Amino acid sequence: MRLKNLAICWNIWESGTTHVKINNMRENVSSADNQQATRFIISGEPSETIRQTPLAKYEIIAYLNGALHDATLNKGKRIRFSQKNKQWLENLQVLLKKINYNSWIYKEGKNRSVFVLETLCRDLDFKFNPSRLKSYSEKIFYVRGFFDAEGGVPHTKDRFYIQLVQKNLEKIKQLKSILKDLNIESGKIHNPSKRVDPDYWRIFISAKHHQKFVKIINSWHPVKSKIFCERMKI
Repeated sequence: MRLKNLAICWNIWESGTTHVKINNMRENVSSADNQQATRFIISGEPSETIRQTPLAKYEIIAYLNGALHDATLNKGKRIRFSQKNKQWLENLQVLLKKINYNSWIYKEGKNRSVFVLETLCRDLDFKFNPSRLKSYSEKIFYVRGFFDAEGGVPHTKDRFYIQLVQKNLEKIKQLKSILKDLNIESGKIHNPSKRVDPDYWRIFISAKHHQKFVKIINSWHPVKSKIFCERMKI
């Protein structure tokens, strides 16, 4: 069916009414799909889904380290996420609270529509190596965090695409490898314009795997998740 415009889809991993730890499942994506380990629920508020979904600490840490690509480290050793979308920062705040870390959100400047979240979370590491991720669920949550921070989908009714971008070529190579592990096909790593930015790298998710990406990876970003629901048939 086509999901309605104001609905937001989320992955909840469960069997019946019991949450399933994905790392206890067979490390085989197609097998997981066949077992229908994922299903979608409809929710009007992304933060409510995050609050209500049972999440393991390692899943949250994987997501946050993926999302870290949208963050910087200030002089006070505080990790700093900057976004126009305050709700996504609030979602990060909920996740940090789940693993017992405090954070604070503030508006940056009086005349700017930019919000900042700062935290001292010790589990976030700018040198994090995603190739160390072993379990199926860790890889999913890492890619979801990366997509929410550095991914893109069209905001208009133009031809649909899913892209992931990154300044670090090695990181985008690692991401492509993880997608392969999840049986999600992606295109060639390329630079859209070396003249504009020689260090800007991009991959597109194969069109035939758009639905698989939405089903397995999905998004916790309020805008991107809404676009998924409006544009994709589940």
